Amino acid sequence: MEIVDLENRFMFHPASTEEKRNDHTSVRMKCLTLALELNEIIPDGREKSLAITHLEEVMFWSNAGLARSGG
Repeated sequence: MEIVDLENRFMFHPASTEEKRNDHTSVRMKCLTLALELNEIIPDGREKSLAITHLEEVMFWSNAGLARSGG
């Protein structure tokens, strides 16, 4: 693995524009909206917990994609 790739994965990538900040916020809000909806319709249990956890992963990876793109 290239050093530059590792550095890109582990360094902080602040949102450099208002548009990027808005994109990050949009991802978080859409994931929160879905989490709230799922919380209402899925019975408590392991499956619900996993669904919410994986939705967090969606949010994290989506925001990482935005942050790491450098655009």
